[in-house]
Amino acid sequence: MLHHADLGDNEVRSKIKSGEIQFGGNRKLKIYGILKCKSGKRMKRGNRIFFNSENEAIVMGYRPCGHCMQGLYKKWKDGFVQQ
Repeated sequence: MLHHADLGDNEVRSKIKSGEIQFGGNRKLKIYGILKCKSGKRMKRGNRIFFNSENEAIVMGYRPCGHCMQGLYKKWKDGFVQQ
């Protein structure tokens, strides 16, 4: 898990290109989603964190975004626990 506030813009871009960053999340709300999510793009830089895999986000206790990951969000909401 990487905190956006600790990274420079060029560093974030290079990590996305290299595949080191694949998902973003809101550390206060404990939500993760894809990097192109409109909701994720609106969050404050200080609240944004990055994950290199979906499994990493799940292990850290984050839930799927209801906007960009609707299928997984519905499963989570219905009580399906991913591991």
